[in-house]
Amino acid sequence: MEDSQKQKAKSRQKKSEQINQGEGDGQVKFDIAADLSGDAKNIDFILNLPLELTVEYGRARKKIDDLLKFERGTVVELSQLKGEPVDILANDKLIAKGEVIVEDDKYGIKITEIISRLERIKGL
Repeated sequence: MEDSQKQKAKSRQKKSEQINQGEGDGQVKFDIAADLSGDAKNIDFILNLPLELTVEYGRARKKIDDLLKFERGTVVELSQLKGEPVDILANDKLIAKGEVIVEDDKYGIKITEIISRLERIKGL
């Protein structure tokens, strides 16, 4: 890694630490074009990394005794109410909210809100 790239990485790390400690203006600015101008292959590598997407429809808290009584047909009530947006997570980090749709007998999620970068950074 070149010296200029090392300096940029240190600067980003310092800004990230300031945000995590509640310091600074809460904004992190990256010059992505400058960081990637030397090697376009790096961006191809990043764009091809697999992410696990999860849609969280709701949660339930049950005692072990209740779980042992589950049988076919048992209904588990979830915390989510009908019509409430569902959480969309990428690698267990909230990135968006959406609504459940059915299209051609398959479930899907229509994205209704993208979580802001600042909110995603706060969630780290």
